[in-house]
Amino acid sequence: MHNITFISTVHEETGQCNSEELYKIIEKLSPEVIFLEADDETYLPYEHDTFSTYGVYHKKLEIAAIQKYDRSNALFEYVPVCENSISDALYRKHKIVGQNIERQQLVDHFKSLAEKHGFKFLNSLECVNFHEEIRVLERQIFNGSGEDEIFKAAIDAYENPMIRNIYSYCNNNHFNSAIFMCGAAHRKSIIEKIDRAKTEEQVDLTWTVFEG
Repeated sequence: MHNITFISTVHEETGQCNSEELYKIIEKLSPEVIFLEADDETYLPYEHDTFSTYGVYHKKLEIAAIQKYDRSNALFEYVPVCENSISDALYRKHKIVGQNIERQQLVDHFKSLAEKHGFKFLNSLECVNFHEEIRVLERQIFNGSGEDEIFKAAIDAYENPMIRNIYSYCNNNHFNSAIFMCGAAHRKSIIEKIDRAKTEEQVDLTWTVFEG
């Protein structure tokens, strides 16, 4: 039986969103497999060796939390599941919407809530609704230019392989408990993709959405 808990994160430490707090969540769940929104280049062998030898933690929050879990002598497999990058699409979007004052105020408020309430906020309906409010404003800024559809297509091209790679791993490996960590901005669409995959994929897999 495959059991996976989906956890929303941020990639850089801010207040209560830090590697120690995330490590506590991971330790409590005791996963045998850790799927991460990352590619093969995110955590290179020499970075692993630097940590093992000198205790130097990775700059990416999730990797640092995984390293703390590793240091606790847990036995697990780390599985990066990204195939594509969305950096170009994000840069293009930011050029259009990044200077909007109302949007920046929403983003700043989101960051302050994450800093204050940590992963409890990132894994809540409030977080999903906050991102939806930002996206509604972005669509208004795009004003029917077609940029919104371009960005949505880029997001699907980024997220779909992650879900596909998780199911592929499950088809070829046995485990009882796993986690999948992904940025909070993807929370709603990943949950929707998980729900669709439950009916489309022929794998004995149970998903749990972490809620802080």
